[in-house]
Amino acid sequence: MTAPASGPLAGVRVVDMTSVGMGPYATQILGDMGAEIIKVEAPEGDVFRASAPAASPGMGAVYLNLNRNKHSVTLNAKDPDDRQRLLRLVDGADVFISNVRPRALARIGLDAASLRARNPRL
Repeated sequence: MTAPASGPLAGVRVVDMTSVGMGPYATQILGDMGAEIIKVEAPEGDVFRASAPAASPGMGAVYLNLNRNKHSVTLNAKDPDDRQRLLRLVDGADVFISNVRPRALARIGLDAASLRARNPRL
């Protein structure tokens, strides 16, 4: 799934570490407006992947709709190597969005203060 090439948010890069409903919906809207969305999914995948109806396993209609106009990468943010890959994505981003609890993000160094120290334009 890729973002449109034009729109009011063309040129904006968003690292999307959301799951379930409202987070992916928010970034879907940003993607619809032209932002480049990089969806970061844990190895087990977004729980909405299993939602019915689905033509293929792991590709529920709700999941596909909420994640249109997005690039996708699988990373385990708790794994040190994958976390470094995620941080490199954040280094080139304009926006980082997550619906992970703030304390959980802080435990793995992905809290707002740590990310802004790496990338002040977030």
